[in-house]
Amino acid sequence: MKKNCIDICKFDDATGWCRGCGQTKTEKKGWEKLKKPVRKSIRAELPNRLAALGDRRIEPD
Repeated sequence: MKKNCIDICKFDDATGWCRGCGQTKTEKKGWEKLKKPVRKSIRAELPNRLAALGDRRIEPD
């Protein structure tokens, strides 16, 4: 199962999204237990979340 996490785990105060991958803390903690359609939906939303973070986003090294 592919992970979205890029091991940065710093969360944006305004949105609650990880500034590295875009997931929420709840999504990250429960990722393995989420049903496939839910994971697919979250994955589809991540690019939009990261774009919305703009300059608050942290790029991987």
